[in-house]
Amino acid sequence: MRCVIVGYGVQGRKRLRVAGADGVGIVDPVSPEAQWRDISDVPLDAFDAALVCTPDAPKPAILDYLARAGKHALVEKPLHADTEGELVELEEVARRNGVLLYTAYNHRFEPHYVRMRDEIRQGTLGRIYRCRMFYGNGTARLVRDSAWRDQGAGVLPDLGSHLLDTARFWFGELADDFRVISASRFENRAPDHVVIASEQSRPKIELEMTLLSWRNRFTCDVFAESGSAHIESLCKWGPTTFTRRTRVLPSGRPPEASATLVQEDPTWVLEYEHFRRLAAEQAPTDLAIDRWLLTTLNRLSVEAIEVSKS
Repeated sequence: MRCVIVGYGVQGRKRLRVAGADGVGIVDPVSPEAQWRDISDVPLDAFDAALVCTPDAPKPAILDYLARAGKHALVEKPLHADTEGELVELEEVARRNGVLLYTAYNHRFEPHYVRMRDEIRQGTLGRIYRCRMFYGNGTARLVRDSAWRDQGAGVLPDLGSHLLDTARFWFGELADDFRVISASRFENRAPDHVVIASEQSRPKIELEMTLLSWRNRFTCDVFAESGSAHIESLCKWGPTTFTRRTRVLPSGRPPEASATLVQEDPTWVLEYEHFRRLAAEQAPTDLAIDRWLLTTLNRLSVEAIEVSKS
């Protein structure tokens, strides 16, 4: 599958490395390494798919162009649009033209994320009571100095989209009652630390995200009827551990089993292979989760901006 990289920033460079021999060129309005300045400049017979790594605003127009041209596309999360109707129309165009539009959430391929999903599906934890996740990095200054990143709801659409997608990946459909518990602007113009929660979902879910964690960190705790499961860190940051604890009745210290992985981040390669496979199988475009994320994040973004002013 011949791919062009659209947007040659940090993500675009990663995607080109992963695509390897599939990468046939770069589209970027300013990069000196780009062969083309606009996607419409690329001859249609020169590529089969595009890896879209642009800022959010131009994504819908680029994807619409690609779908109408019969080209598959992987687009970096979140899939931005002004309204849910735009995504409905985009899905219809892609399906009419037999192309795949796929939104990249590479954490779905994190080994311990997959294990957590499997534990939940197999029912070994029993009834799930509560899940809480924390995702933090120390990019506040980089974001503040960016020409386009320090705006809107800040960290919420950036890291919150990952956390909400992960919750859907593990638990399926969720209630639409997520609300902002806390939103702050400690260093940036846009919110740089946000906590959201859903009390109506089963399980109850709490998600915390920040740009002020000077050491990158991900943690997850799932509390359930028959025990609990926990994740510490991600492959890209070094050792990552999955711990499964089995409840002792009526109480007592639970036996636990832990597995620690020390390996290179496998998610980018696994996700690209997944995208290639779906395209080869002519899988239909399905933007249902993207539509849910869009409406949920849009609503929460308005709330977070208001809360962060106080």
